[in-house]
Amino acid sequence: MPYVNIKITREGATREQKAALIKGVTDLLVTVLDKNPATTFVVIDEVAFEDWGVGGLPVDEYRSQVKAKG
Repeated sequence: MPYVNIKITREGATREQKAALIKGVTDLLVTVLDKNPATTFVVIDEVAFEDWGVGGLPVDEYRSQVKAKG
């Protein structure tokens, strides 16, 4: 029974967007692992934005640098 945990930052993901993530992950498990969709578990955890890091930087700083580069 596959279990996937998706972590997203609390930036206002809509219910529809979360449903799309669950559908996409479930489809991937069915396609790649040949699993029955009814046996798959997908959990979405929303975490505080300041708890994330990318490329050795806090997410807000990383995004600022990316935005500045254009």
